[in-house]
Amino acid sequence: MIHLKRVYDPPEITDSRRFLVDRLWPWGIKKEVLRLDGWLKDVAPSDELRRWFGHAEDRWPEFQRRYRAELNQKKELLRPLLEAARQGDITLVYGARDERHNNAIVIKACLEAYLHSAKAET
Repeated sequence: MIHLKRVYDPPEITDSRRFLVDRLWPWGIKKEVLRLDGWLKDVAPSDELRRWFGHAEDRWPEFQRRYRAELNQKKELLRPLLEAARQGDITLVYGARDERHNNAIVIKACLEAYLHSAKAET
C-alpha cells in the first residue's frame, strides 16, 4: 500500500519506508526529524510546472495531465519507489499544505497504475 503524509506531520511507526517526493527541502525541517529512506527530488514536477500550478485548485486537472506526461518521460526515476512498493508499504512525504491537490497524489496514482499493470501481465 502507498500512503501519503505531510512533512509537518510527525513520523509514526506505521509510516513504513518514507520517501520525500518534493524538489525543494521543506522549510524549517531538519533531515533527522523526517526519518526518510530517500529523497527523490527528481521525481517532483519540473520547476516550470510547479510554478505554473502554484497550488491553484482550478489548475489541478491540467496539472495532473502535465505532470503525468512528465513522469512518463522519466519512468526510470520512479524505479526506487516501485521496487520499495513491491517489497511492502511505502509513505510518500510531501510539503504542500493542500492534502487533496499535490504532486504526491499524482505520483501515488502513477505508481499504483504501474503496479496494477505489472500484476495484470503476470
